[in-house]
Amino acid sequence: MLAQFERYPLTFGPTPIEPLKRLTAHLGGEVEIFAKREDCNSGLAYGGNKLRKLEYIVPDAIKSGADTLVSIGGVQSNHTRMVAAVAAKIGMKCRLIQEAWVPHEDAVYDRVGNILLSRIMGAQTQLVDDGFDIGIRDSWKRALAEVEAEGGKPYAIPAGASVHKYGGLGYVGFAEEVRKQEAEMGLRFDYVVVCTVTGSTHAGMLVGFSADGRARNVIGIDASCTPAQTKAQVLDIAQNTAALVGAGDIVADDVVLNEDYAYPVYGVPSQETVDAIRLSARLEGMITDPVYEGKSMQGMIDLVKKGFFPKGSKVLYAHLGGAPALNGYSYTFRNG
Repeated sequence: MLAQFERYPLTFGPTPIEPLKRLTAHLGGEVEIFAKREDCNSGLAYGGNKLRKLEYIVPDAIKSGADTLVSIGGVQSNHTRMVAAVAAKIGMKCRLIQEAWVPHEDAVYDRVGNILLSRIMGAQTQLVDDGFDIGIRDSWKRALAEVEAEGGKPYAIPAGASVHKYGGLGYVGFAEEVRKQEAEMGLRFDYVVVCTVTGSTHAGMLVGFSADGRARNVIGIDASCTPAQTKAQVLDIAQNTAALVGAGDIVADDVVLNEDYAYPVYGVPSQETVDAIRLSARLEGMITDPVYEGKSMQGMIDLVKKGFFPKGSKVLYAHLGGAPALNGYSYTFRNG
C-alpha cells in the first residue's frame, strides 16, 4: 500500500516479535502473548512508535524548504523527544511546546526523561500551563507564527504526528510488516493490542489490517481519558489514510476502543497500572511507562484474566516505547 509514498529511513528495519513466555504462563497459558518491540526500533534517542510516522513526514518537511520543526506534547512527551531527534538528524532547528497535560507533581518532572533528552539534542522547549487536549492547540499555532516572525520557515507537526496528512502511513506499514513476519514464523495473530491517545498509530493499524479482515481485531486501550474525542479522531485519521493509500472503507464499528484503563486521568498511573509495569518488568525484563504502555499492559493483562480473548488466541502486544518518561515518576517507583 505504501510503495507510492516517499520514506526517509529513521529506523533499523523490521522490529522484532518476541514471545512473552513467562507472562503467558503467569496468566494461565491459555492465551499466547507476544510483543512487537517498537521501543527498540532505532538508535535515535531511544526510538519508539513516532519514528514510523515521521519517516513518511520528513520527506514532505524537506521538500517544503523548512528550517524548523515545530511540534507539541506534554512535558514528558515521547513524540516531542522524537521530533527533536529527527530535527537533529536532518539538520533542522526544533521548537517544542510542552503543555501541562498531566496533573502530576514530582520535583524533577520537567527536568528529566523526555524533556531532558530534547534539550540535550538542542531543541528549544517552551513550558505552557495549558491542560490536556488531543486537538489543535493555540500555543502550537503561536509557536509557528513566532518562528515565521523571527525569519524562520516552520514545518508543523501536530501532537503525536497524528492529524498530519501522512500521520497514519507508518502504521499501515506496521501491519504489512507483521504479515511478513507471520509468514516467516508460521502463525497468525488473532488480536493486536495497542495504546490509543492521539490516534494515528491505532488508525494506521486499522487500515493496514483491514486488508486481511482484521481491523476489528485491533484492540485499542484508551489512555486519554477522553475516549469519545479519541475514538472520533481515530476514525477520522483512519478514513483519511484509507483514502490516501487506496484501501477499503473504514467505518465507526471498526474502531474498537476499550475505555476501562485510562483512569484516573491522562498521564497519571493507577495502582493497577503500576502493578502491570512491575509485573512485565519482573517477568520479562520489559519496561513500560506510566502514561501509555503501562496502561495498555494493564488492559491486556486484565482482558486475558477476564476471558476476553478466546482460549488458544495469539495476542500481539504493540510495545510503542516511552520508557524515558519513567524518570519523571521516580517517587512512585522509589522502592521498585
